[in-house]
Amino acid sequence: MAHDMPGSRPANPRFSCGPCTKRPGWSLDVLKDAPLGRSHRAKIGKSRLKLAIDLTREILEIPADYRVAIVPASDTGAVEMALWSLLGERGVDVLAWEAFSADWVIDVTEQLQLDDVRVMTADYGHLPDLSKVDCDRDVVFPWNGTTSGVRVPNADWIPADREGLTICDGTSAAFAQDLDWSKLDVTTFSWQKVMGGEAAHGMLVLSPRAVARLESYKPAWPMPKLFRMTKNGKLLEALFEGETVNTPSMLAVEDYIDTLNWAKSIGGLDALQRRADDNCKVLTDWVAKTPWVDFLAVEPANRSNTSICLMIVDPAVTSRPAEIQAEFAKNIAATLEIEKAAYDINSYRDAPAGLRIWTGSTVETKDLEVLTEWLDWAFVRAKAGLAKAA
Repeated sequence: MAHDMPGSRPANPRFSCGPCTKRPGWSLDVLKDAPLGRSHRAKIGKSRLKLAIDLTREILEIPADYRVAIVPASDTGAVEMALWSLLGERGVDVLAWEAFSADWVIDVTEQLQLDDVRVMTADYGHLPDLSKVDCDRDVVFPWNGTTSGVRVPNADWIPADREGLTICDGTSAAFAQDLDWSKLDVTTFSWQKVMGGEAAHGMLVLSPRAVARLESYKPAWPMPKLFRMTKNGKLLEALFEGETVNTPSMLAVEDYIDTLNWAKSIGGLDALQRRADDNCKVLTDWVAKTPWVDFLAVEPANRSNTSICLMIVDPAVTSRPAEIQAEFAKNIAATLEIEKAAYDINSYRDAPAGLRIWTGSTVETKDLEVLTEWLDWAFVRAKAGLAKAA
């Protein structure tokens, strides 16, 4: 393990899990033709919004009969629209194994106050028992748990002939992982994760089964304007053609279009997934040879290829109280930020103490290779400080 400070730094030290780093080669110049100061309902505004939807469908290979919309409030807004608009028609299974999926449990049980709810949870690092999920009920789950680094390995546990709807928070999975659209009735994600877009805008993808539910079922509770997707029992088709519920940022829309065009230029979905897989492999190989660190995700098949969550397992650290362990991890992250070697890699505030490193498609593999040298250096430095404090 190297004790000397590494001789080079990552060219791009942005390893935040959201907002995530911009695409390689990005600059403000790509936004110079954004239709600023123009109405999003003008012809030019609607055309750019529709282009963002069409490119999303193309890159993600979304079936032609699925609807795609740009919605307010990032992935959170998209999930909330789905929960408030669709649930209550039948029983619900809600799966949670990290911070954000735990929020959906609160929504379903405490806010919507549905009677027939089964909550299936797992500790950080694990998945719930997917064999116990009943897909004749509605199912709410994240594909990739951003704060735990644990994802579902596939959609084999979802039957094709299900009666219920599957509502999938796909925000750290879309574009980097293989989403099986035939098994997903509602899928949500945001621009600022795998594509490195700007925040505050979400995407909502609906299957024909989800549309049928919207048009046949009316929830018992009042529906805020931001959540409404139907009028007089019919889907608001304009929403899925770029007529957004509220005013979007045309600057952010232009930025998203830019990164979608970049994705198309490098080979589309296969290339995006390959980049994330290659990035993940750098950290996987490093963990395999590094005794002081391990994955939070226990099962290799369930490990995320975008949000890599790591535990510090060195006995000199794990033998200390929990608050000391947390400070040790924060020390590593803070040191690397000061050195401009890595930004924002501390674990999520509600997650176990450790490090969280984004390896999504906009990250360059060579930057992660350099980062591992800095991680080793920062660990040795922090451990020396721990010994002095003792």
